[in-house]
Amino acid sequence: MAETADESFGGVTPDAARRLLLGAVDAFAERGFHATTTRDIAGRAGMSPAALYIHYRTKEELLYQISRVGHERSVVILQEAAAVEGGVADRLDFAVRTFVRWHAEHHTTARVVQYELSALEDGHYAEIVSMRRRTEEVLRGLLEDGVAAGEFTVSDVRGTAVAVLSLCIDVARWYRPGGPRTPEEIGALYAGLVLRMVGAPVPVAD
Repeated sequence: MAETADESFGGVTPDAARRLLLGAVDAFAERGFHATTTRDIAGRAGMSPAALYIHYRTKEELLYQISRVGHERSVVILQEAAAVEGGVADRLDFAVRTFVRWHAEHHTTARVVQYELSALEDGHYAEIVSMRRRTEEVLRGLLEDGVAAGEFTVSDVRGTAVAVLSLCIDVARWYRPGGPRTPEEIGALYAGLVLRMVGAPVPVAD
């Protein structure tokens, strides 16, 4: 099913355009971009194939809009989490928990956002890659702050930032509802793993 509860697409108007995006998310996640037809997307949105072209010129434009909205959401999630009060370890812990939880709760959207980039046109691809770099910059800034404060032991900040993001993002690839762990539990597990990676103490659960 399309993730209609995903607030990331709440600002997309009109309603028909949002329904088409959600239908595309569902189809791309299930079948992949290249195997999905515009008829399939329109059908999932309860519309005719001709209606799709009123709002989007091509199937690729749908993927671009999904990628843009999803990456904007990723940047906001990390920026807000990284700005909470507390020590750097606390901020990193919260950022990882939040980022992982979003990728689990909205795993269908996240799979499309993270794993269908190669289908984008060159200009759109460059724009999305630039946004991906911004998420890395936010996380790298946290690691640099932790090293400067003496809270983290990290010899390669850039490489560690990429490793942490890869760990968080990959949750979208394998997560399925009804599994042995909830999104919150996965977030807590991954936050502990990341804190150990940077040499910070892991909070003891209550």
